[in-house]
Amino acid sequence: MFLENCLKLLLSVFLGGLIGIERELAHKPAGLRTHMLVCLASCFFMMISVDFTQGADPSRIAAGVVTGIGFIGAGTIIAGGKETKRLVIGVTTASSLWVTAAVGLAVGYGQYAEAIFATVLASAILWLRKVLPIEKLSG
Repeated sequence: MFLENCLKLLLSVFLGGLIGIERELAHKPAGLRTHMLVCLASCFFMMISVDFTQGADPSRIAAGVVTGIGFIGAGTIIAGGKETKRLVIGVTTASSLWVTAAVGLAVGYGQYAEAIFATVLASAILWLRKVLPIEKLSG
């Protein structure tokens, strides 16, 4: 049990790092360490909730994690004033933190394949901008 839990925590840190590495390389405020910590904490909260609820619904803790991530995500979104032409930046980073929390919850619940697949999808979406000339497509 202890070894399995340790492996869950390690897997969550690894998967969170895979999502966060692109944000780090893009010099965003929430980068590698933040994504690793969010995934670790989400996994740990889910592990604790599964152990404590023992047959009851562990989704109550998961709902609390989602709410908490909303506050962290909001902290990464910056809305500029006149000098920045009212740009809103940081939404992608907030979204990547949200999916990272979901990955951590999935690992904590034992849904390893789903967590790995979601990490691959999230990473591909984040790296898509580097591969496609998206700025030219949008404007």
